[in-house]
Amino acid sequence: MSGTSLDGLDIALCLFTGSGSRTRVNVENFTTIPYDEDLKATIREIFAKKWIPFDRLTLLHPHLAKIHSRMILAALKDWGIKPGDVDALASHGQTVFHWPSRLHGEKGFGNSTLQLGDGDHLALETGILTLSDFRQKHIAAGGEGAPLALYGDCLLFHRSGQPTLLLNMGGIANFTYLPGKDDFADVLVTDTGPGNTLLDAAVRRFFPGLPYDVDGKIAASGTADKKWLQLWKQMPFFAEQIPKTTGPELFELDHMIQLGKNHTHRELIPADLLATLTLFSAETIAECIRRAVPDWRLAKKFGSGGGFHNEALMSAISRELDDASFQDTITEGIPGDAKEAVLFAVLANETLAGGGVRFSEHPSICMGKISFPG
Repeated sequence: MSGTSLDGLDIALCLFTGSGSRTRVNVENFTTIPYDEDLKATIREIFAKKWIPFDRLTLLHPHLAKIHSRMILAALKDWGIKPGDVDALASHGQTVFHWPSRLHGEKGFGNSTLQLGDGDHLALETGILTLSDFRQKHIAAGGEGAPLALYGDCLLFHRSGQPTLLLNMGGIANFTYLPGKDDFADVLVTDTGPGNTLLDAAVRRFFPGLPYDVDGKIAASGTADKKWLQLWKQMPFFAEQIPKTTGPELFELDHMIQLGKNHTHRELIPADLLATLTLFSAETIAECIRRAVPDWRLAKKFGSGGGFHNEALMSAISRELDDASFQDTITEGIPGDAKEAVLFAVLANETLAGGGVRFSEHPSICMGKISFPG
């Protein structure tokens, strides 16, 4: 799994038994192999942009798969695992554009999303049966291609009689709500808006050499601007009905800064900008939870993703939710940083060995294109 933060490739080695509601997984190893700065720069040439050099897109699709293959093989070697002992590889790929119809508004065109990292190259380079391009089946079945966390969250974290809220904060924040019923009726998954995408972009812009705001210390040193904050919260996305999805295409740093300057006729120093962006993520996350989940106070709450390590962000979310505490999913046997990678392994396991679970209003389908290694 590689998310919109472009940190690197998350690799989880998972041992599965069963499928569907009987799914059990043991995360035997996990690592994140960082992207180097050259690769990040290459991806950003086309990432979340409407107009791009098309040759770079074409080149990057197989190139990224080869890079991911080397990373996977290196991780397996470190763990003492032979590629031939791995039954299947589940590859999310690298999202470069997410464009549901709610955002593009073009008549005659449906939802769309694009992830790079070709499955055939992965299969041949690693010698492992590969499942990839999971999001396209979700779109074909009427979904928006995201968030797909619902499926793995239901199978791994559902507890009868216990409402559960799982908040994940990557570049974009999303949550899954499991009401604790005996079936999967009334489960909810939705994006809430920005998680780390604007924070990371601001740090790269104003604090060269830092990849992100470590522990939220820069934001904590600044003062949030309430006028900028309220202006951003008036963006149409936040008034739309849930479930919904979005991406960095909508929440772009230059646009957000210009919006604030145009309406207030002043600029923010970098620390104040980080403080305002952090509060923007926190308040929109909390407001979406309060609006969408009537019994959110009763739910057992878990956090994951890079944003879970941002103390300033998590403190602000907690304040907005009556000082609620969020546990790391490691308490349920799955490290929070590994959770998204594990969830795509769950999807692959369902495609290969399951497929009998129904998810109420959500598409109940097998996802992932299968590429053979020979």
